Amino acid sequence: MGVRLMVVDDHRLLAEALASALKLRGHRVLASAAPAAGAADLVIARAPEVCLLGTAAPAEPGAFDPVAKIKRERPQVAVVVLGPVPSPRGIAAAFAAGAAGYVRHDERIEGVERAILKARAGESAVAPGLLQEAFEELLNPTAQPDDEAQRLLGVLTPREVEVLVRVADGEDTRVIASGMHIAPSTARTHVQRVLMKLGVGSRLEAAALAARTGLLDRAAGPGA
Repeated sequence: MGVRLMVVDDHRLLAEALASALKLRGHRVLASAAPAAGAADLVIARAPEVCLLGTAAPAEPGAFDPVAKIKRERPQVAVVVLGPVPSPRGIAAAFAAGAAGYVRHDERIEGVERAILKARAGESAVAPGLLQEAFEELLNPTAQPDDEAQRLLGVLTPREVEVLVRVADGEDTRVIASGMHIAPSTARTHVQRVLMKLGVGSRLEAAALAARTGLLDRAAGPGA
């Protein structure tokens, strides 16, 4: 039985070609669309069983925000990310945002179809090699903690660093707002910006990243 799915990618030709190939294999492709902005809203509105969601830059902060939005609004939709060869951290970020799988842009149609079927069945749809690399990187990070911490501090404003420290301490939005003497809506916006800049999908992952890289220690140092 065919899968009700959508193909959403910035590269229109790729999206249309992939949609056509999947239709020939008996799947019901609801739409083949290219807009980067509004992609999540399109998927939410059509509610397919599986969505193939393209990304050109999996390492960029906020690359998987659409995945998180889709899963928040339509948790029953299985999202498989379609992108270039990612860094292990990129795969981890995709899954942290709620993706069911990751398929390379140069994968054969048979591999794409396997990923779709696995995702619909509730299984993880990612090549074993990519998954192994992701686990190895997370367990044995290659970047020097101080170097990575310095890079992360460079993309955060002083106020965002304070927000991250409070998030790592387990404070919720209201407590952060009270401690920083700002409105809860402003605190919520700061938290969202921190998650986007760090390229993570949750507060828990942000806290783990900060602890693992030594960012919290650096933030508490002189001049932080």
